[in-house]
Amino acid sequence: MSKSPQRIRGTQDIFGEDADRFQTVVAAFERVRRLYGFRRVEMPVFEATQVFARSIGETTDIVSKEMYSFEDRVGDSLTLRPEFTAGICRAYLSEGWQQFAPVKIATHGPAFRYERPQKGRYRQFHQLDAEIIGAGEPAADVEIIAMGAQLLDELGIGERIELKLNTLGDPETRDAWRAALVEHFRARQNDLSDESRSRLEKNPLRILDSKEHQDWPIVDSSPVVDDFLTPEASDYFGRVTAGLDAAGIKWTRDPRLVRGLDYYRHTAFEFVTEDLGAQSAVLAGGRYDGLIESMGGPHTPAVGWAAGIERLSMLIEQPGTTGMDAALVPLGEAAEAAAVRIAADLRRAGVACEMAYRGNMKRRMQKANASGARYAIIIGDDELARGEAAVKNLQTGEQQNVALDRLAEAVRTG
Repeated sequence: MSKSPQRIRGTQDIFGEDADRFQTVVAAFERVRRLYGFRRVEMPVFEATQVFARSIGETTDIVSKEMYSFEDRVGDSLTLRPEFTAGICRAYLSEGWQQFAPVKIATHGPAFRYERPQKGRYRQFHQLDAEIIGAGEPAADVEIIAMGAQLLDELGIGERIELKLNTLGDPETRDAWRAALVEHFRARQNDLSDESRSRLEKNPLRILDSKEHQDWPIVDSSPVVDDFLTPEASDYFGRVTAGLDAAGIKWTRDPRLVRGLDYYRHTAFEFVTEDLGAQSAVLAGGRYDGLIESMGGPHTPAVGWAAGIERLSMLIEQPGTTGMDAALVPLGEAAEAAAVRIAADLRRAGVACEMAYRGNMKRRMQKANASGARYAIIIGDDELARGEAAVKNLQTGEQQNVALDRLAEAVRTG
């Protein structure tokens, strides 16, 4: 006998309680994005490889090690999306979304990265994503952060999560800070980890979030961005923090919170928790005013965030079950034939119902109870001849005969 196919490593089959948690996160996201006026979009699962290589950065681990890239039949290099922002910015340019600027966009779906699978992290994972494109005002930063905060509150986990906030300043600030960091790290490069030494030339800001213990004392003594903020950058950050305060959103300053690529500007933020161990960030984002320009478009301010659905699912309470309203228990050939029509009528009337297809009366009633239904609708040939069914309350055991054309009303009103 041939071996049955197995699930690919780093993927998941989401079922039962896990599927309920997943759907709870998505449903909350959909509610919140409507409250904030974000348009829902659907994006391709794959793009030209250069869309991600140019936007995420050739030197990042995502591009150099983690992307699922392949050649199609005509030799074009394509890549399964490792995140949403690059594809959304590509669409903003190629589909003429500039006419709607500023445009608020939200989406969710699978993304793909080839990395070591671990708790809450998969090679095919799922993200929520929200972006505001074409708005350069601090109010846009406040709104996008407030949206993330409200989502976490809607999921019942806001009190267990901390918002960390930083500014990366304007280009002048960032250039001066970067130069000072390079000088600082270069003077101590023999003490840096191998990974940080490689980042020193390519992406020195990333050294600030190094996970290697030997780097931490060097990072702790490095220059901070506040020493290089221009008056304009300082004012911008002040308006963001004032807006968050006005909205009643608590935040903590983290001067080491960075985004490594040059197109990031001003606000960077992460919502973090201690409940997931090392994988502490559950929702993160920032302002990326230079990204669309780096993709060949005009200068376009933008800010956004992404969140992992799996990580959020791990944090929320198990959703309450929404069982069936009724389970049909037909007994006899004529009753079974009629039950198909009765079930269709009930569902059209908005009554969720299940059919106990097989077995004797005892087995079918067991099926009705297992479905979580509030009522069993028992249809025998004699009841059918009278145009009735027995409606049994599965919690109290009370039973009454109800006309077939009144079943939906009897189940809804209880």
